[in-house]
Parts: sequence; C-alpha cells; structure tokens
Amino acid sequence: MPLYPALRPLIFRLDPERAHGLSITGLKAWPKRRLPSFDSSLATTVAGLRFPSPIGLAAGYDKDAEVFDPLLAFGFGFVEVGTITPMPQPGNPRPRLFRLVEDGAVINRLGFNSSGQADALTRLARRERHGGIVGVNIGANKDSPDRVADYAAGVRAMAPVANYLTINISSPNTPGLRQLQDAGALRDLLAAVRQARPLGGPPVFLKLAPDLAEGEPQQIVRAAIDHGVDALIVSNTTVSRPTLRSRHSGESGGLSGAPLRPLALDALRRFRVETGGALPLIGAGGIGSADDAWERICAGASLVQLYSAMVYEGPRIGQRIARGLAERLARSPFASIAEAVGTE
Repeated sequence: MPLYPALRPLIFRLDPERAHGLSITGLKAWPKRRLPSFDSSLATTVAGLRFPSPIGLAAGYDKDAEVFDPLLAFGFGFVEVGTITPMPQPGNPRPRLFRLVEDGAVINRLGFNSSGQADALTRLARRERHGGIVGVNIGANKDSPDRVADYAAGVRAMAPVANYLTINISSPNTPGLRQLQDAGALRDLLAAVRQARPLGGPPVFLKLAPDLAEGEPQQIVRAAIDHGVDALIVSNTTVSRPTLRSRHSGESGGLSGAPLRPLALDALRRFRVETGGALPLIGAGGIGSADDAWERICAGASLVQLYSAMVYEGPRIGQRIARGLAERLARSPFASIAEAVGTE
C-alpha cells in the first residue's frame, strides 16, 4: 500500500499550514536520491530548455527554495519555487490556508509569505545546475513603493541561479497586484523585466489569472510577444466561487484544485487562440490525473503544473501522471508530447 494514503488521515487532522511546514521538514531530512528516468516520448523542449517530463510542480509549495531536490527525485519533470519577494515578509494573518476536502480543493490567502531573496539565493546557488530544472517565481513586496522595481530586482538577483524565471502578477492575495495585468501597466513591467534580465539570462515566463475580461488575453499576448516573454502560465488561482460543498467555501482568497479545472481549461483555450501557437503555454489549475494533463496538452499546453492535487495524492503524483501520460501517448497517433500540443 502506498505510504501517503495511509498517512493522509493523520495529516488532515493537522492545521493545513502546520502540515505544510512539517512536510517541508520531512523532505529536508529525506535521503538524497538520483533523479528518476522518464519515457523518452515525454521529453519536450520549451524556451530552449529540455524537460524530461512535462509534469511540473507549481510555485506555492516550496516557497523558500528548500526542498526542490527531493521533489525532483520524487518524479516531477521540473519544480518551480517561490513566490520569492525581495525582502522577507510574513504574509497575511492566520488562518490563511484551508482544505476543501469534499471538493478536492484548497483556498489560500497567504499573501506571498517569503523569507526573501537573499535567503533563497543562498540555497539555489549551491544546487547542481545539471540536477533537474528549477524555476524561480518572483513577486513584489506588499508594502513596496515601486512594485515594478521589485520585479526587476528579482530578475537581477535570481537570474544566475534559475533555469527559468516566472513573473507572478496574478495572485489575488496581494492588494492591487492583478492590476499589473492591465495593458499599460503590463507593458511597463515587462519593459523593466527585459532590461533587468542579463544577456544570455534564463527564459522569462508570465503567470496569469483565469479571471480575465473579454479582450484582456489579446492585450496580454501582444505585450508578452513585444517584450520577449518566453511562455505564459495559464492559470493561477481564482477569486470566483463555483458551487462548493465544503464548510470553508466562504473563505476569501484564491481557490485551487479540482473546481478550478473548467475555468483554467477555458482560459488556456482562449490564450491558445490568441497566440496561434506562437508563444508556448503552460497549463495549470485543477490538474490531478493523466487525463487532465492530456486534455490540457491537446488544448495547447506544452507543459503542465500542479500543486493542490499533491495535497490529496502525495508527492509521487508527478511520476504517476507522467507514467499515465506515456501510456496515453502510446495509444495515440503521436510519437511525442510536442506532436500532441494543440491538437484538440
């Protein structure tokens, strides 16, 4: 019997944030292991990076870049750490993290709690650069007088230690942050990011919200292409509330997990139409199975990310989905993941 399902009832008796902290502590003590091998059909290249599997762990779990090595060893094709802010900040008051067990979902209003760039930079600088793909998700401090300057500082600081950088302007838990998705503000931000990225620096991805008005995807895509963004991550958590059963459904914050699936899939399809395949897309939101990952790939995603499903299924979920995806691919007319992208 797999270990995590046996432990889950005990883990779920704990406060979610305490359980999260204990899991990080446990992974720190985990014996070092070699990276797993994946079926060769799963390998794909995005933004010049070769991913051994398209199944990645989204930002939000390894916030301070403490356990990316064990997570890669558990079977994720890539791991994104963060969100990391320039200066340390505690985030929003507790309680701020809620399991919606009946819905297979999570609500968080953490607010970019971060130990800061200097702390994470120390650990990232020590890692073996050939030991898997690690992306760094960058945010702005809540009380910053100049958030654009915060993102530029994050790019300069983290570029030497990241395989790719993600500009996170889509969290609903930092007041006013999503306004950076507006056309004018976004162009100013991306111009500053482009200037801050060193020559030959890592690719830059942009993480977006699913809660976008008509016409906004088109504006975002134009700005991203004009300013050299390498890929779009679609999407972050949602502030909308579909029908939910959990007693925590009324909590404020970003909703993730299974109920986000249709909204995130629709957002991905909209961005696929707007990009016409000219800009790689990374699907996120509500992915919990090989079928979910396959659907997102066929809808236009070159890679996919998950996090909330790991809360319910355990850290080996990345490897299980990769195995299932290879089986789906073997039954398809496609020889590789890249061939299946956008074939919906």
